Amino acid sequence: MFLSMLSEAWHAMGANRLRTFLTMLGMVIGVGAVVLMMAIGAGAQQSIKRSIDSMGTNLFVILSSSSSNSGSRSGSGNSSALSIDDASAIGDLDDIEMIAPISTGNAQIIYAGNNWNTSIIGTTSSYFSIRRWNTESGEIFTEADIRSVSRVAIVGKTVAENLFGENDPIGQIISVKKTPFTVIGLLESKGQSFDGRDQDDVVIVPITTAQRKLFGNQIPGSVRMIMAQAKSEKYMGIAEDTITDLIRQRHNIRENMENDFSVRNLTAIAKSASETTKTMAFLLGAIASISLLVGGIGIMNIMLVSVTERTREIGIRMAIGAREKDILLQFLLEACVISIVGCTIGVALGLGGAFLVKKTFGAEIVISMQSIILAFSVAASVGIFFGYYPASKAAKLQPIDALRYQ
Repeated sequence: MFLSMLSEAWHAMGANRLRTFLTMLGMVIGVGAVVLMMAIGAGAQQSIKRSIDSMGTNLFVILSSSSSNSGSRSGSGNSSALSIDDASAIGDLDDIEMIAPISTGNAQIIYAGNNWNTSIIGTTSSYFSIRRWNTESGEIFTEADIRSVSRVAIVGKTVAENLFGENDPIGQIISVKKTPFTVIGLLESKGQSFDGRDQDDVVIVPITTAQRKLFGNQIPGSVRMIMAQAKSEKYMGIAEDTITDLIRQRHNIRENMENDFSVRNLTAIAKSASETTKTMAFLLGAIASISLLVGGIGIMNIMLVSVTERTREIGIRMAIGAREKDILLQFLLEACVISIVGCTIGVALGLGGAFLVKKTFGAEIVISMQSIILAFSVAASVGIFFGYYPASKAAKLQPIDALRYQ
């Protein structure tokens, strides 16, 4: 009996194809928009999550505050307030797992007939553990390399591609500020950070080599920044306060004086970015869902028209024995069929739109079965919800009144 009712519902839809198509158009657009927006939103979340994971976990960056010279102020990290000794003292704190002092700059790298301008990071071997950054080939430098001011370098993927092409960079000699360096490692790809920087566009060298051979150092032992990793996320708040108190004490900063450094909680910044992305993804889905509501109202309007047009048919059905629940089920089935067929077309439209966005704009998209199942569930619910009133109205018609309807 159910199959016969479903067949009748399908034939009723086919009797007026244009009206049926226009009825489900709102559902098609609504479901397509929801699938597309959820794919884009989930893709943005995935991209941010990958960027956050690439940074490492439970991280602080301690920067020198801005300095002033003859009235000209520099940005954060450009003064020489921090030192390697400060880094060592931070590393001795109970809440800190590892530290890495860092000196940075930019330089033109030359290899054979190729050259490339990139970021140079001078640091210690613990930097790779803090960043959870492994080598794809070769190895990282050791403490012995740092002590002996070795001219060794580890290159990122972007640098390797631009200097060496398809050739193996390990063992090659590159020139950095006219100083030869031997490439001993190639880093795994990290991709873009959540602020859009290419993390693979980098050359990493021992910090002592960077200070003495590349950047110079007006104040012996000074560093641009210090990266510190807390032992656990629950210690982040305590660790931030402890680091601040320690450096103030080491720099002899009195209570009424401003800090000559700043402590940035990268985990908090990353979480904030992640939460913002989640909120945006939710808002995109919510805005797209409004079209489903519009589509549902369209279904209800057309079903009401259909009930009016088929009043005599309803009277005949009831006169030959159709029960009230049979009429109710018949019209509910028609509403659900319109919703589900519209949903199927909408899902296909949304998937096509998502791949088009990816191909055209290079945006990351994530299509999950959860979003498709959700779309079908919502479509069926909308069909039942907005189809119930017209179906109920049809089922409550009196057979005599229905047969007399002109």
